[in-house]
Amino acid sequence: MAVDGLTAGAVARRLGVAVTTLRTWHQRYGLGPSEHVPGHHRRYTEQDLDRLEVMRRLTAQGVAPAEAAAWARRTPLDGAPPTNTRHGGGHTIAVGAAAPAARGLARAAMHLDAPAMRDILEMVVTEHGVIGAWTEVAMPVLIGIGERYEATKRFVEVEHLLSRTVTEVLGAVPRPPNAAPPRVLLAAADEEQHTLPLEALAAALAEAGVPTRLLGARVPPTALADAIERTGPTVVVLWSQTPVSSDPAQLARILEAPHPPLLVAAAGPGWPAELPPGVVHLTDLSSAAETVAAATA
Repeated sequence: MAVDGLTAGAVARRLGVAVTTLRTWHQRYGLGPSEHVPGHHRRYTEQDLDRLEVMRRLTAQGVAPAEAAAWARRTPLDGAPPTNTRHGGGHTIAVGAAAPAARGLARAAMHLDAPAMRDILEMVVTEHGVIGAWTEVAMPVLIGIGERYEATKRFVEVEHLLSRTVTEVLGAVPRPPNAAPPRVLLAAADEEQHTLPLEALAAALAEAGVPTRLLGARVPPTALADAIERTGPTVVVLWSQTPVSSDPAQLARILEAPHPPLLVAAAGPGWPAELPPGVVHLTDLSSAAETVAAATA
């Protein structure tokens, strides 16, 4: 069957990608529909589809989108496209057996290529959701960068730029409409500065239609208590990355409030095994999103 004159929706179904991904490839890399009939939207030709198939295959292998697009625009292709090419010699990030997109993200991070990082993360969020993008792509690279820093005391700039890019992508996930006030309050423990996991939880809950309030880093107990009193949340999640910020007394104060939340949860690896009775320990993004969403139902 001829493929000339395909709409974006038809091409997206054939390639197994989202229409928004096609739109991004068109706007950023010029891989758009080339057939033009006056008075109608442009349509994708057979040659367009061939190029997009190369783009899809290479990005799935972890090749940076800009590099994949450069190969895709070569018709006919000059030689074989790259597969999992490595750059930078010893300047690499080990991501183990992570998804190919994680390897592409790691390479883009080491090159401080924010547009490529954003493209990869946006594509994975669109195709696999926030939880898949976080657990299979973002987390392995963030862990790998942390391990490189511990070994070399270098690449802080890489971690900062990647973290900022992850924040931007998570923040762009559409939020539920403002029909009802958020019933979930997310905050970092006192003196805790890491908030990316909370941002991932907020984005994952947004995908599930659950609005949240995210207070951010280093929330003093008095400020958290004031926020709880003023908003009356059903769920409060307190994040701690390290033992330094994981005083269980912070959780006990929430439980002792005049009108405590239905669910008080401690999230993150910093908390000790012994928590105040009634506190739920959230250990991963998938179960955390499921637990919080269930509590608000």
